[in-house]
Amino acid sequence: MSTPQQALTSPNQDVVARFEAVRARYLRGKRLYVVVFWVVFLACLVMSIITTRFDIAVLIGGFPRTSGFIIKMFPPLTWANLWADIADWYWGFGKWLRELFTSVLMAFVATFMGTVIGGALSFMASRNLAKNYWVYFITRRVLEIARTVPDIVWALLFIFPFGVGPIAGVLAITIHTLGATGKLFAEVNENIDDKPLEGVRAAGGNWFEEMRFGVVPQVMPNFISYTFWRLELNVRSATVVGFVGAGGIGFELINAVKLLYFQDVGAILLMVIAAVVLIDMASERLRHYMIGKETLVS
Repeated sequence: MSTPQQALTSPNQDVVARFEAVRARYLRGKRLYVVVFWVVFLACLVMSIITTRFDIAVLIGGFPRTSGFIIKMFPPLTWANLWADIADWYWGFGKWLRELFTSVLMAFVATFMGTVIGGALSFMASRNLAKNYWVYFITRRVLEIARTVPDIVWALLFIFPFGVGPIAGVLAITIHTLGATGKLFAEVNENIDDKPLEGVRAAGGNWFEEMRFGVVPQVMPNFISYTFWRLELNVRSATVVGFVGAGGIGFELINAVKLLYFQDVGAILLMVIAAVVLIDMASERLRHYMIGKETLVS
């Protein structure tokens, strides 16, 4: 016959034993997961190195040639004739500036249209917000197709119906932007707090009112941040689509590369870099102002 003390301790010991058994199974599963992950990761890494023929020695050996190309992009500048040397280097400054301005405007229009459309689709591409599974599934696939095809390929496709010029570039960047921002916005939507939605629903609001009053106030800061980040990317994309005749500074850049005008390449690249830096600085200040972090005038 068991004593009262044994009757009290046996159930506790049984619970502890079951807990330790569950804990041991969890740790074994976790260790197995880590081992499998690293085995798969290393196998993929080895296959990638073999397939791409990646070689550190070749990479190091190519640095001198790369530095030589970069040196050719910058002309010799002397203090005695500095302004004359710069003026000679930027002989096409007016033409390049107009094309760069075109690229920036292309990026702005494409960012506006892409984020508006992508933002609208993001609510239907969010698992927690879509009312119908097939609407969610189809919207997700549309966004995947839009962002999977590179924007330069979209530009080539749009050149056929719309001809050479900025309109093809704007449409190409817009399609790629709505696919990328739609996915990012959808992931933001899926991390919201459900309590405001429940409050709107309890007050008799429909699905659109739930999105407007329950979701948008929560996600707007992230939407703004991703929009400005996408604008910076689209300035670079507007340069790239110009390679195929879709307007902007890219056409001048690819012509300089083809003709081996290295100094023109350097001058144009510095202008593009300066534009991206200025846009980044302006967008950072504006984003902080819109989310209440700082004032525009400091």
